[in-house]
Amino acid sequence: MAIGYDKIVRGIFRSRPNRFIAYVEIDGILEKCHVKNTGRCKELLIDGVEVFLAVSDNPNRSTKYDLVTVRKGNRLINIDSQIPNDTVAHYLKKIPLFSSVTYIKREYKYGNSRIDIYAEDSENKYLIEVKGVTLEIDDKVMFPDAPTERGRKHILELIESLKDGYIPCIVFLIPMNDVESFSPNDTTDPEFSDALRLAKKSGVNIFAYDSTVTEDSIEMGGPVPVIL
Repeated sequence: MAIGYDKIVRGIFRSRPNRFIAYVEIDGILEKCHVKNTGRCKELLIDGVEVFLAVSDNPNRSTKYDLVTVRKGNRLINIDSQIPNDTVAHYLKKIPLFSSVTYIKREYKYGNSRIDIYAEDSENKYLIEVKGVTLEIDDKVMFPDAPTERGRKHILELIESLKDGYIPCIVFLIPMNDVESFSPNDTTDPEFSDALRLAKKSGVNIFAYDSTVTEDSIEMGGPVPVIL
């Protein structure tokens, strides 16, 4: 069963004055909305594009809407930064390595980091870091779309966890479908890219999975080739 939103409305994106706020035209009225992604998303959030917003039921919020999905050409791309973790945790057993997992814990403290998912089966302990990938160019996706020192630190922690008997993994969840491959974004953050390649050489498992996205839901799809 797909992960979904209770109530969604359609709008037309107009502007994003800062990382957290966007102005979206809904039924002819310009509304102030919360953007659930602190990344740049410059290739997505363009004046005039169709977007979809989750309606909040919290009357105390300053904004009634959360901008969660953007139409780019024929694709719907979910940009809700909380969705990748929820999606991977929900569909974890769909990834063959985790098919026998019997226990899952979110936000697991290891070293100086909080790893997104800890999982275990009868024989193994897994540390799983999840990254959402929204940057797509010519059917190829890349991460990150902005420099991420935090992301690099998490990768180095995962490498260290090998010494403690964990099986470390990174899952790049691509909240769109019909993409050809995933690669690190060398131009935007070469240090993250170098850390990811070091992780692969060190024995960290690296996966990329696409998704089926609708206006109000997301479902993890199949594996996407990882090109490092």
